[in-house]
Amino acid sequence: MAKSRLKKAALYTLGAFSGMILTLSVQGYANEKSEALPVRSLHTMAEVYGQIKANYVENKTDDAILEGAMKGMVNNLDPHSEYLTGKDYTDLQESTTGEFGGLGMEISSEDGLIKIVAPIEDTPADRAGIKSGDYIVKINNESTRNMTATEAVKKMRGKPGTSITLTLARKDETQPIVVHLTRAIIKVKSVRYKLLEPDYGYVRITQFQEHTVSLLADAIKNLEQQNKQPLKGLVLDLRDDPGGLLNSAVGVSAVFLKPGVKVVSTKNRDKKEGMVLKAIPKDYVVKGSDPLINISDEMKTIPITVLVNSGTASASEIVSGALQDYKRAVIVGTQSFGKGSVQTVIPLSNGGAVKLTTALYYTPNDRSIQAQGIVPDVEVKDKNRKFESREADLGGHLSNPLGGKEVNGELLSGQKKTTQPTTASEPAIHNMDDNADKASTKDTKASTPKNHKKKDEDDWLTRREPNPAKDEQLKTALDLVKDPVKWNQSLGLAAKKPAKATDKKDKK
Repeated sequence: MAKSRLKKAALYTLGAFSGMILTLSVQGYANEKSEALPVRSLHTMAEVYGQIKANYVENKTDDAILEGAMKGMVNNLDPHSEYLTGKDYTDLQESTTGEFGGLGMEISSEDGLIKIVAPIEDTPADRAGIKSGDYIVKINNESTRNMTATEAVKKMRGKPGTSITLTLARKDETQPIVVHLTRAIIKVKSVRYKLLEPDYGYVRITQFQEHTVSLLADAIKNLEQQNKQPLKGLVLDLRDDPGGLLNSAVGVSAVFLKPGVKVVSTKNRDKKEGMVLKAIPKDYVVKGSDPLINISDEMKTIPITVLVNSGTASASEIVSGALQDYKRAVIVGTQSFGKGSVQTVIPLSNGGAVKLTTALYYTPNDRSIQAQGIVPDVEVKDKNRKFESREADLGGHLSNPLGGKEVNGELLSGQKKTTQPTTASEPAIHNMDDNADKASTKDTKASTPKNHKKKDEDDWLTRREPNPAKDEQLKTALDLVKDPVKWNQSLGLAAKKPAKATDKKDKK
């Protein structure tokens, strides 16, 4: 009987893997350089497959086994590569073209855990007080351990108006945090702005979307109208901006840079330069006319500061890096997240797809952002921020190709460390399942008062209102643009000396 089962498994194995090997041989890896097939490893893989078919306690289908193998093969590459089933791929396409009910946060997978890169402003996640660096331990009552980021996103999305409960682990908390949220259609207000005081404006970009460039142009125009003259300085706030569309990042950079200069480039595994995007309309205009056609010339010369923190990732790091390289802006805050990789979604013949990391981003001065991020010119830590989480914390992350020191997440100075032993990549989740129910009960009681929801909303509005008196990073950024001498010093430039009176007379 056992011999019969093994024989049957061998036949399964021979049929499945001979087809796979034949395909690989014909395609030759789709590369110009032909590589020898790893026959020994494929043979071992076939053996494992055969043992599963013959001896595993449950009767798994061929598709289920092979799909698991493909997921493991791709997921093991780096935190951002992923195998997508047909349904996963369809869901991904719908999320980029239609409306969906969600919570509003950027997440990643780290060592079998789901980690929050940054909540998106003005979404259910943001209002609930979810923070960058939190770990999602449970979605409703289901553990997230060994769940992929795509699987977690699918479980958190749903019909707008429906409820969901998340159990979170936070670095400085010994007990789990349970939050009850209501899904909503995520329509993020990409650009917010305010005239902080006469002549000095503030613009916050929460995410790089299709209309971000035109919204930024409108914001600058409105600020100048409120000021009744061109601005003398501007603070650009990219804190907790998880990124978004690449062309929008190029367009935002183009607002402040000379026309035609390089904004960002990519390099593949052969270190050959691939895509090069410049501050020109064809590299940031998706459709319609150029939204920057009427931007005032002063935007190319006035002092600018850019606020960043560990939640500043991807597209927002591209903008920060470009403005820093051209010495157009002083970067203020703490080191950014460090996601400098490019993901390409490649459709497969079975209706699924693979999302592969295919290149790395480089700033105009040929710096790689990967696992290092953007280092601020003026470091100012946020007293209200307890933990900074970064790309280098993610298990299996790609190293920076230029070498140098990678920067991990950290408990910020002045914060009390948890009494439970933790590392930069492991939250305090010991006995998390046992504590979750207690925390849930406590949380439910705490939310009973009628004015609780209004108080949370008031706290959230206060937190998001730009106020230099209560925000040390913003105050530093504003003080710098108001003082051109200090601004130039922070850039490493010599302060421009005023023209002498004799020079003026000579020119007359």
